[in-house]
Amino acid sequence: MRYVTFVVGAAIAVAVFLVGAPRPQAQSFAAPAGGVDAPDPNVPLYFEAASVKPSDPKAGPGAGIRRQPGGRFNTFNTPVRLLITFAYQIQRFQLEGGPDWIASDRFDILAKPEREVPSTGAFFGGQDPLRMMLRTLLAERFKLAMHKETKELPIFELVLARQDGRLGPQLRPATVDCAARAAAAAKGGTPPAPSGPPGPGSCGITMNYVRVAGGGVTLRMLANLLEGPAQRLVIDRTGLTGNWDVEVNYAPDRSQMPPGVELPPGIDPNGPSLFTALEEQLGLKLRPARGPVEVLVIDSVQQPTPN
Repeated sequence: MRYVTFVVGAAIAVAVFLVGAPRPQAQSFAAPAGGVDAPDPNVPLYFEAASVKPSDPKAGPGAGIRRQPGGRFNTFNTPVRLLITFAYQIQRFQLEGGPDWIASDRFDILAKPEREVPSTGAFFGGQDPLRMMLRTLLAERFKLAMHKETKELPIFELVLARQDGRLGPQLRPATVDCAARAAAAAKGGTPPAPSGPPGPGSCGITMNYVRVAGGGVTLRMLANLLEGPAQRLVIDRTGLTGNWDVEVNYAPDRSQMPPGVELPPGIDPNGPSLFTALEEQLGLKLRPARGPVEVLVIDSVQQPTPN
C-alpha cells in the first residue's frame, strides 16, 4: 500500500554512530536559490547515526514505521521486506527474490539525520529524503543489492463504473485548494491547515482496513493507494482531472490483515467489499488488464551488521 500505519511506542534502542569507509559529503537539505535541483545519484543521502537491532521475540504481531520531528526515523518489529517496499515506494508484488528471513525476521531501527529533514520531498525533485536515507541504510547495514526488471503482468485500470458518467455520492470536487496552500507555505506563508485527519475538506489521503478517506487528491493518487489491496499496478483511466474529496467505507479483507489484529467496534464484517464500495460510493471500478510493470529483484541481502 502507499501508506504506513505509524505505531507510537517507547524507543528503547540507543543510536550509535555508523563506522566504515568515508562517504561522499551528504547533500544539503536546503533548496537552492532560483529553482530545485534533483539529487545527485552519486552522492547518497544517509543517516548520521543509526541503531539496528533484532526485535524482541515476545513482541506482538504488529509492525510500525514512524517518522519523527526533524527527520528522526524508527521502526518497531519490522521485517526487511517491508523496509524495502517503504524505502523504494513499491508494492509487495513489485519485489522479487531474497531469502525467507527478510519476511520473517523483524528489526527495530532508530536513526537520525545529520540535520533536520524537510517534511516534503519537494526539495529533491519529488524524492523523499527520508526514504533515500533508508535506502542507504539498507545497502550499508543489510548489504542489499537489487536490479530492475520490467515484466508484462496483470494490472487494473481505474475507470468510470457507469456509462452515463455519473459519479457516486462520496466522490466530489475538492473543497480545499491544496496546491495553493502548499504554494503559500513554500513562500513562507502560514495558512491554517485543515483540521483533523485526512478526509473530505483536508489535504491528503489515508487508508486502513475499513476506510479510504482523502481531501484535495487526484484520481491518480487514489489509484496508487489501491495498488496495495488490489495487489496489482492500478492505472487511472477515468479521464477525471482536478482534485477530489473521497470517502469509501467497506468490510475488511481478513486475508490482508495481520494475525491478531482485531476490528474496531461498530464495523460490519458483512458490509460491501472494497471493490463493491468503490462502485457504489464513488462510481468507479477496477477493470482487469495487462501491462508493463517495473519490479525490483533482490540480488543479495545479509543479516544486518552489528551496531
